[in-house]
Amino acid sequence: MNIANVDLNLLIYLDVLLREQNVTRAANQLKITQPAMSNGLKRLRTLLNDPLLVRTSDGMSPTEKARTLQPVVRRILLELEEALQPSNDFVPESSTRVYRIMASDYAASTLLPPLLARLRNEAPHVALDIMTPSDVTFHDVEAGKIDMAINRFEDLPISFHQKRIWLDHFVCLTHKDAVIGDKVTLDEYLEGQHIWVSKTGFGVGVGMDTEDVSKLGWVDDALDQLNKKRQITVFTRNYHVAIQLALEKNMLVTVPHRAAFNYRNFENVLISKPPIKIPEMELKMIWSPLLHHDASHIWLRRLINEVAQATEH
Repeated sequence: MNIANVDLNLLIYLDVLLREQNVTRAANQLKITQPAMSNGLKRLRTLLNDPLLVRTSDGMSPTEKARTLQPVVRRILLELEEALQPSNDFVPESSTRVYRIMASDYAASTLLPPLLARLRNEAPHVALDIMTPSDVTFHDVEAGKIDMAINRFEDLPISFHQKRIWLDHFVCLTHKDAVIGDKVTLDEYLEGQHIWVSKTGFGVGVGMDTEDVSKLGWVDDALDQLNKKRQITVFTRNYHVAIQLALEKNMLVTVPHRAAFNYRNFENVLISKPPIKIPEMELKMIWSPLLHHDASHIWLRRLINEVAQATEH
């Protein structure tokens, strides 16, 4: 095959087809008609002498050759798009850029307020468009559709750039008149009615089961190491809903310290140290390789890093 005779637009078609594994969705992604995308798939099959996508009981599935080609094509396109990014100097004071940031409620309430204060001073015309983890996908990040995702993450695609923002330890938060005191014993902790809170990654969360410790996270893993189990009364994916609920007497929530710190001046709040050792939570920011060398994006990443270091508690 002579690459000079190949329509390189077909690489874009192949990339989207293998990512979406659906002709209609791929066509919508590229804003072309379904017949045009079907014709592109036909040309790719002829060019590569392989069906690429075959219909199965689970829908369209990639062939072995397609799976081999997918990371190669993705890398080529990412490197090309990165090289074509404009390299103009960025002037924060006059920029009117809107940064699209996915942030968990924890990140939004702990990191974004001091970040916004810095923006008002250094880039007064810049705006932030804040989205929740359920609003976006890894594909959106990879394609540069959002500037950054800020959350705690388990597994990330190897193509992403990432940086730790900070580590945060856990504390217990209750109503000040709760049975549990400011020095919580393990027995008191286990007798309490707990509010479970967690949300990581992207997409819609799954239903919870108090019997499935493997899905309950760090707190319950730590208790399981002691052959102990807590009583979970409420499951929520929002830290601040959890904290508000915990202010009912005899309710208890175990949350990262920075989330609880926002409530430190409330008269009815009691914050205490957990009676068990819980691993620290790592907050990260991740972004697309397409944006890695963008001057305005570099400026924002540096600003976020400076804000994070300045707001340590």
